[in-house]
Parts: sequence; C-alpha cells; structure tokens
Amino acid sequence: MARPRRPADDWLAAVGTATAAACQAPAELLGEYLAMLADAAIHGRRPEPWQRDAVRELGRRAAEQGVDAGRAVDLYLSAAWRLWRELPEVSRSSDPERVRAAAEAVLRVLDDAVGVLVDGHQSQRRDLIRREEALRAAFVDDLLRGDADVSALVERAAPFGIDLGTAHAVALVAPHRADHSLDAAATALERVVVERFGDREVLVAAKDGRVVAVVPAAGDVDTGTALHEGLRRRRVPGRWRIATGRAFTGAYGVARSYEEARDALEYADRLDLDRDVVNARDLLVYRVLGRDQAAIVDLVRDVLGPLAQARGGAEVALETLHEYFAAGGVAMEAARRLHVSVRTVTYRLSRIAQLTGFRVSDPDQRFVLHTAVLGARLLEWPATPLPSDP
Repeated sequence: MARPRRPADDWLAAVGTATAAACQAPAELLGEYLAMLADAAIHGRRPEPWQRDAVRELGRRAAEQGVDAGRAVDLYLSAAWRLWRELPEVSRSSDPERVRAAAEAVLRVLDDAVGVLVDGHQSQRRDLIRREEALRAAFVDDLLRGDADVSALVERAAPFGIDLGTAHAVALVAPHRADHSLDAAATALERVVVERFGDREVLVAAKDGRVVAVVPAAGDVDTGTALHEGLRRRRVPGRWRIATGRAFTGAYGVARSYEEARDALEYADRLDLDRDVVNARDLLVYRVLGRDQAAIVDLVRDVLGPLAQARGGAEVALETLHEYFAAGGVAMEAARRLHVSVRTVTYRLSRIAQLTGFRVSDPDQRFVLHTAVLGARLLEWPATPLPSDP
C-alpha cells in the first residue's frame, strides 16, 4: 500500500539517494520510511500498522541482500538527520514549539522504524541460518555417505568453498565422555580449522554425536595433532579424541577418508587405546583383520585357544605377547613394560611355545602369533567369548 507519489516528494528522493550513497546501502531499503518521517514532522502522524510491517519486511530484505543490521540502522539514522536538515517546515519556522513537536514526532517514528527494521533483519537472519544449517547437514550427509550423484555434489560443494577436484582428509572429534558439550567443541574446532587451513576448502559440522572436519590435504601437517592442540589451546572443557582418515581426491575420496576415520575411532575405543589422536594409517592392520571376522576367529581359536591352560590363564600370556611385540622382540624391554624379570618373560614365551606350537624365535611363526594377538585384541578375547562355529 505505497503512498501515491507527488511532485513535492522529489526532495525526499534526493535525501534518500544521498543517504544511500553515504552509507553504501541500497536506497530501496528506505521504502516509504522518509515519507513516514516527513508526515510525522509536518502532520504529527504516527506510522500505520501496515507501514511498520513494510519496514519490517525491508529489514528482512536487507538481511537477504547481505546488508548487516548495523549498516541498515545507520542508513535509517542518517536518513533521519538528513531529512530533518531539509524539512521546509523546520528550516523556515521561527516557532520553537512547532519545531519541538516536529522533532518529537520524527524521533517517535524513528524509534518505531528502527525497532521493526532490526526485528525483521534478525528474523530473516535466523531463517537464513536455519536454511543454511539444513543445507549444510544434507550436503554433509550425502558427501560422507558417498552414494549421491557426483556432479550434483560438485555443484552443491561450491557454496561451501569446497573443490572436490582436490584432495581432502576427514577428521572426527568425539568426546571421551558423553556429557561433554559437542556444540562448544564444534564452535572451537571451526575456529581452529580456519586458523590452520584458512576459510576455503574446509567444512565443519556435527554428525551422530561427533564433530566432522573436512580439510585440505596437507602432507607436512599431522591433521589430528594440529586440531587437538588447537582445542587444548582454546581450553575446550573435557577430553576429546580425534581420528583422521587419509587424504583422497574427489567426492568418493571424502567418503573413503570419513570411513577410515570412523573405523579408526571405533577400533581405538574397542582396543581401549590411551591416545587422544588416532591416525587411520596406524590401524590399517585392524581394518584388514576386521573385514573377515570368521577367519580371524578361527585364527585366534586355533592358535591362542590352548593358552587357556597357561598359569594365570590366557590373559597373562596375551599381555606378555603384546608387550613383547610392542618392544620389538626385546625381552628386556618387554620385562620393563610388564614390571617383571627377564627370566619371567622368557619362561612365559617358552610356555606359550609349548602350548601353541608357535615360537617367537621363528619369523613365520612369530608373524602368525602376532596376527593372532592383534585379532584377539580386536575381538576382545578372552574377556569376550569367541563366536560359536556356525
């Protein structure tokens, strides 16, 4: 319901043009605001409800056009003082009471207009943020799932600053305890990622109780360590574990890196690793073993099953083998890790050889033993019974 234009309105148009140029904002965002101010100064009129609604809509339009709230308010304030300076009734009047009444009327309209302008701007910003979050969540889901249309993904990635033609790695951040604030970690991690990798080729989003970070490949940087140090530097409450996949090129490469990071996080939990940073490449052997559970169950049962007859049970024997292999096959170092004597370690290894028929001194047999020990940790045996034969 725009007011019909009159020849006398030309001076209002001139004020609007000058104000828009000074504030570097679109003149169209003023709408009928200047006419409202003039009517208030000349006739003492307050804005009608439909006029306030129109200004609220202009606030929404400003948000859509990327004009921040501060600049929109500056536009309206600047327009008010410029209009006041040009008002014929004010500039020519010698009646102080008339000038005071006009000023009061203009200030009331200004207050009303700025209030609904900001309200409309904030409302639109909330809507835009919700839409952007929904688009981001849908894009992240499709990108990490890896089964969406590739050409469509490439187009959808552009607004987020992601070039799927280059290599990216995925990092997953998960709390050690469920009561840690994921929102706080996501906000801090986004800042850490931007500081370390810039604001292009990066994407941070919450998914399934974890924070996902897609970052460009950086061969000279341990991504997991860099992100963990950033979280610690920002003093994010709680303890967090970061798992990283290897960097791959293309849309399917992101999905592959995500799968590796997810598996690394899962294996770190299952193996009860006391590490805050886990790289997928360090756990590739477990991914290989986990792909054929039937075979690894057979290996553990046939090779390590007899250890149940050892003194102290299979747990002690498995711990000895694990520390022995971790020590590079050096009995003295294994003894130090186990807090026992070297003689105890050599006795246990001898007893293991008697029970299983596999000796750590034979390279081929040592490989079988080591693989079986890794498989046992993966299956959480002997704490968890092995699956029965089908």
